[in-house]
Amino acid sequence: MIHTETSVDEPWPEGDWEALATRAVLAAIGASSHGDIAQGSYATEISVRLTSDDEVQTLNREYRQKDKPTNVLSFPMVQPDLLDALDNSDDGEVLLGDIVLAHGVTMREAEEKGVTLEEHATHLIVHGTLHLLGLDHELGDAEAEAMEESERVALASLGISDPYAVREA
Repeated sequence: MIHTETSVDEPWPEGDWEALATRAVLAAIGASSHGDIAQGSYATEISVRLTSDDEVQTLNREYRQKDKPTNVLSFPMVQPDLLDALDNSDDGEVLLGDIVLAHGVTMREAEEKGVTLEEHATHLIVHGTLHLLGLDHELGDAEAEAMEESERVALASLGISDPYAVREA
């Protein structure tokens, strides 16, 4: 069973962000090679935090030594090589990790892409969840393509079009 714990800070607008995050997380897990996590006998939790650019910049500086805000950060709590053994959890609960989105960056990117804030946030939560599952687009072209394909599949299951399609103006 998957539980998504969502916290929302200003300047994020009111909305059903908990439901959006849960749908995005489940879609990402379902599109990954770790789809069995959603059916596990153990409880799996993913924390999603929607916050300000300033908070994300601080986290990015502290953990990645990059002193700028970014759209999404992921903090895995389980090593990728241990994901297949989650059903052996001693206490029946697994914290898969944390995902943090920056409002300003996410909003600007959504506007540039011509999509809603909710649609782009969904994409970023899918992206962040895939990072928690060990996918990494920074490891090379093949890994980037595999991650993007998983994102496409997850987003399509939510009725969201391919964010990587080339759009001609």
